[in-house]
Amino acid sequence: MTTTTLAVLVPLLPFLGAAAGLAVGRTAPGFVRPLAVLPTLAAAVLAVLVAVRQGGNTVIEAATELTPTGSVPITLGVHIDGFAALVAVLVGVVASCVQIYSTGYLRDDPRYPSYAALVSLFTAAMLLVVYSGDLMVLLVGWEIMGICSYFLVGHYWETPEARSASLKAFLVTKLGDVPFLFGLFALAADAGTFRIDGILSTVASGGLDHPTVVALLLLAGVAGKSAQFPLHTWLPDAMAGPTPVSALIHAATMVAAGIYFVARLLPVFAASAAAMTVLAVMAAVTMVGSALAALAQDDIKRVLAYSTIGQLGYMAGALAVGDRGAAVFHLLSHAAFKALLFLAAGAVIHAAGTNSLTAMSRMSGLAKRIPDAYWTMTVALLALAAIPPFAGFFSKEAVLVAAEHTALGDRPGVPAGAGWTVLVAGLLTALLTAAYALRLWLRTFRGRGAEAPRHGRQPIAMTSVLWVLAVPSLGFGLSATYLDDWFDGEALTPTLTTAVLGTGLAVAGGAVTYAVWRSLAARAVPPAVATPHVAHPDAEAGLVEAEALHLPHPAEDPADPGRALLGPLYGPAAAGFHLDALYRKAFVRPVLGAASLVRFLDREVVDTYVSGAASTAKGLGWLVRRAQTGNTQTYLSALLAGSVVLAIAAVALANAFAGA
Repeated sequence: MTTTTLAVLVPLLPFLGAAAGLAVGRTAPGFVRPLAVLPTLAAAVLAVLVAVRQGGNTVIEAATELTPTGSVPITLGVHIDGFAALVAVLVGVVASCVQIYSTGYLRDDPRYPSYAALVSLFTAAMLLVVYSGDLMVLLVGWEIMGICSYFLVGHYWETPEARSASLKAFLVTKLGDVPFLFGLFALAADAGTFRIDGILSTVASGGLDHPTVVALLLLAGVAGKSAQFPLHTWLPDAMAGPTPVSALIHAATMVAAGIYFVARLLPVFAASAAAMTVLAVMAAVTMVGSALAALAQDDIKRVLAYSTIGQLGYMAGALAVGDRGAAVFHLLSHAAFKALLFLAAGAVIHAAGTNSLTAMSRMSGLAKRIPDAYWTMTVALLALAAIPPFAGFFSKEAVLVAAEHTALGDRPGVPAGAGWTVLVAGLLTALLTAAYALRLWLRTFRGRGAEAPRHGRQPIAMTSVLWVLAVPSLGFGLSATYLDDWFDGEALTPTLTTAVLGTGLAVAGGAVTYAVWRSLAARAVPPAVATPHVAHPDAEAGLVEAEALHLPHPAEDPADPGRALLGPLYGPAAAGFHLDALYRKAFVRPVLGAASLVRFLDREVVDTYVSGAASTAKGLGWLVRRAQTGNTQTYLSALLAGSVVLAIAAVALANAFAGA
């Protein structure tokens, strides 16, 4: 079987699994789980085979014209380079882990068949984006992911939080997709093709007429999909969906699509210095702002959500300084430890019966209750904080090294200011990341108060996945240094300067956070009893999470180091710097006001004319009906009276004309 055929099967298998799962979900529920897991797992295996055959140093291309358009043709084909091969493996592995984990996490959920089918469709759409060689076909996968995210985030549709979050995610991402679509058409008009290889050839020959306009339009869509400032506000709210969905969105699909798209078409963006500068500033604001917000969150999943936004900022920063190898390296590394963090958080939420860090900080012994989640989450948080030798250290250092080279003028064609912007923001974010990672760990696993509730061990489907993802979280950084062929042949090794600065700042952030926590904990009085609601030990994890959406958060934790570290910034940071409130005043209220005006005009003006016409016709009908008496004398009298009136009128008109 040729490599191209294998590549076609990679997105096709999860799609067929989704279709089959929806078809037999009600009639043969016993087949739902195999249809969810096996096609996705097979796609992951085939993606590995494609990567091995591709070898990293060759580009596999095949295309056939999908439909004649009369102008710019649309083709169905594949374009597989080293980045596409690795990202496809990532998507397949993480999606397989999510499907396996979900069989235990949502084992009693009545909507599991549709959930599993949507996850498979989500996976197929992302794989289509990864392998596609034509931008129009890529757009199909791009939009299918948006639809799937709407349904998956709103899985617990009985709760207003889930309904609101799904609608917000859909609308905000679509807001970016509108200019993105215009950008694709403008790019194809300049290049004369939607084929990626043709576009890259046009850019290389200097044939792109409007690089800045095209790049900025495309960046709007990337900002929406990859949750970059200012279109990032949907991602924290999307935590109302099931935890496995959060892991999939944050690690391997949706948010990764925007970064991958820019990496695939980086020469288009690099053709405009203005676009690269905008991307650098957007990345810097995203990194620092999200790290500050993460340090002030009380919901374990919202901490991880803001963490994802910040790590995506690192990837965007690497692209802004012209190094797509570093960006994709961090994309792959981040996917492993972020998927692990979310899936471990699902186990924590099940055990604690709440998603509130304040509630968890009032429980002791949670680490002993869920040792698998404790140890694997510790590994993932160390990778997130970029502590060597964990994976996050190597990938984050690759981004900082790229920014350093650009800042020192070693990368021609990219503004040095973009390098300095990304470098300074990246170092500051390293400090903040270590702080909120340790704060999360301390408040989750070093609580003080009553013992955590006694639950049975987590299902093997959940715990086994955690240990599988812990392996790349620990060792991928070291192994990736030997994968130069898949990263444009660039060496992804840290330099002494960035390693010392980045690691030193991370250690400093962790040390200060720990010292503040110890000081606050020593002064705080431990509660006599645990305050949070605790679900029944036999309740499945998805049910516990759905119930947690309804629970009020307990009073603030006096031993929270985030409040002490941020000081007056704590309130704004906890509220996401009030961007949602700003958007509500600037956009939502005017739109609602315009809708109210249209409704008023429709009801009071348009409907009045329609009702008036109906009333007039009804009145005339009443008059005519009253005239139909059935009396012949009445009819003759009316006819005679009418004739007299007409005769008088005729005489009067004749005299008038004669006098004139």
